[in-house]
Parts: sequence; C-alpha cells; structure tokens
Amino acid sequence: MNLLHVVGRKNHGKTTLILDLVAELTRQGRRVGTIKHSSHSHELDTPGKDSHRQRLAGADPAAIVACDLIGLYVRRPEGGEYCARLAPLFADCELVLVEGDIEGPGPKVEVWRAAMGTPPLAAERAGIAALISDDEAQLDLPRWPRCDVARLAAQALALAAGS
Repeated sequence: MNLLHVVGRKNHGKTTLILDLVAELTRQGRRVGTIKHSSHSHELDTPGKDSHRQRLAGADPAAIVACDLIGLYVRRPEGGEYCARLAPLFADCELVLVEGDIEGPGPKVEVWRAAMGTPPLAAERAGIAALISDDEAQLDLPRWPRCDVARLAAQALALAAGS
C-alpha cells in the first residue's frame, strides 16, 4: 500500500486535512482509502447484535452487509501490525491516508497550527517528512502550505509513492 500517515497533536486539523485530500484526489479521479488509527481499545460493533455475537463466538472475519455498506471485523494480529492484513482491501487505492499511527510503516507528515499553543511533534520526534501549516515554524524540514490542497494532494502522492 502507498501509505501516508497524517500525524499531529489533538485539534490541529488531521481529520479536516484528510477529508480535504480525499475530496481533491477523488475529484481528480483517483481512488483513495483511509484508515483511522486509535491507540485506545474500542468496541466497533453494537453489543448484543448478531454480528457482535458471531464475532464473540469466534468468527474471524465477521461481516455485516447492508444494502449500501459492508462492515468487516477482523482481529488485529499479534504485535499490532495491521497493514498486511488490510492490504488486499486497499489494493486498488493509489493512496491510503492513515490518520495517526506515528509508529506505523510509511512516511509521516504533521499538521500543525501555531494558534493551538503547542510545539510541532517534529520538534521532538524524528521521521516526520514535512510540516503542513500556514504558520511559520523554526524546524529543519519542508513546510507545505495548508491552504493549497491541490498542491498538498500532489505532494502526498509523490511522498507515498517514493517510500
């Protein structure tokens, strides 16, 4: 998968950027997938519903199919690596945007807004390829203007394809 992780501190605009990039890239006719990463444990199904009960009984994978969507539940592999398990589902995607997962495989870009009052993660962590911001930051890495979504889309594709 051509992954690109969009990282950053809470409320700096990760989700909004991903939504803008998905809209721009699909407008261009490209297929884009997304993965929302959470470091917390969440129950994704509705407890007591048939799909939930089937999964608890041991089904893996377990799916629920509606007239317009398919929800697929698979166990996360031991050790946490999920990309190989999901790769077949994203095979037709030109780009897969991952919200978060700063430890995961693939290049990372950080969304940062000075108005939030916290320093960029890139000031503390290595491995972030670019800072996406319309604000100046004293960092030794490329800064991609947040206001130019078409340019960001092109840069995201290039960075993910080059990894």
